[in-house]
Amino acid sequence: LEDTRFLSSRAFFDTWAQGRKSFRMEHFYRLMRRKTGFLMQGDQPEGGQWNYDAENRKATKPDLFRKSPLRFAPNAVTQQVIELVSAQFGDHFGAVAGFDWATTRQEAHRALDAFVTNALPRFGDEQDAMLCDDPMLSHSLLSPYMNLGLLSPQEVCTTVEAAYHAGKVPINAAEGYIRQVIGWREYMRGIYHLQGPDYATSNGLGHHAPLPPVYWGAPSKMACMRAAVDQTKRYAYAHHIQRLMVTGNFGLLAGVSPQELHEWYLSVYIDAFEWVEVPNTIGMSQWADGGLVASKPYIASGAYIDRMSDYCKSCHYSVVEKLGDRACPFNALYWHFLNRHRAFFKRNPRMGQAYHLWDSFTPERQAALIAKGQAIICDLAANRPV
Repeated sequence: LEDTRFLSSRAFFDTWAQGRKSFRMEHFYRLMRRKTGFLMQGDQPEGGQWNYDAENRKATKPDLFRKSPLRFAPNAVTQQVIELVSAQFGDHFGAVAGFDWATTRQEAHRALDAFVTNALPRFGDEQDAMLCDDPMLSHSLLSPYMNLGLLSPQEVCTTVEAAYHAGKVPINAAEGYIRQVIGWREYMRGIYHLQGPDYATSNGLGHHAPLPPVYWGAPSKMACMRAAVDQTKRYAYAHHIQRLMVTGNFGLLAGVSPQELHEWYLSVYIDAFEWVEVPNTIGMSQWADGGLVASKPYIASGAYIDRMSDYCKSCHYSVVEKLGDRACPFNALYWHFLNRHRAFFKRNPRMGQAYHLWDSFTPERQAALIAKGQAIICDLAANRPV
């Protein structure tokens, strides 16, 4: 029987993938738009373009009028499970106090309706932003309900599309959200089954460092890592940019084992099922598959986090400093990564600008950045707080 939690079959994805040298999500996404008819005018995309991602990379600010996601008081059965987990696993990472996720189909439908009404209009603009005191922003928090089968992707996308056609949400929000569901979600599941069980063992960059204790809540002077880990512990949730460009970016730059990071993501997030978590971590986040999923590694210095968040304002480190005791660790780690993996990426056209800038540095500056990056890696290996 086909899995009704998805809009495409495994055979459909395998047919699309057959004979391809690379598997780019955008190509599969356009096929899925035509297959489902979502946001289509005949054979052409609504609004004249397939992808509005360029409009969805904005920072944001705290807003007292931004509505929080709909939450739910535990029913009797859920309360019993909470008490059982607390008794048996009370010393594990995470928190049971305040559990307020939907646990029934009726509640999940209410969460969907609340998202489309209250948050979807701002979703496109805010989907990549991060704020210390507003971890959810305008995200839907619907992924666990789709992954568990409380909601179907068909009804979610139908509701989103209807809101767009009713003039209640802009196209960049509707398209951006539908792309997450029929594009990335379906694509990741296809990659997982196409590559098979050995995919999870991929380690194309040869990273073997153990997972630093900060991922389990150990002290850190990095405000961004504290924020991402603290909210993960409290809510079992962080949105895609916090996972990709904070915890994932840090692990990649520091040379952390992709298998250890994969096990962490699988352990701590409410929506983490292996079929979606393995390709997102091994492929997209850690580039451990050698570029099967991502054409370049998702890496950034502190400047990206500063641009997309308010984390750096309350951080011990200075995001503008590259060297010295108060320099943001992301800065030196970024250049350390590029230097040690130049053989992998020097011919990658999407990496050319970064290497051109690196080559413009004096040998003395390059050596200082490499030494700084190595010192941070040594601190992590010795379990010293960073």
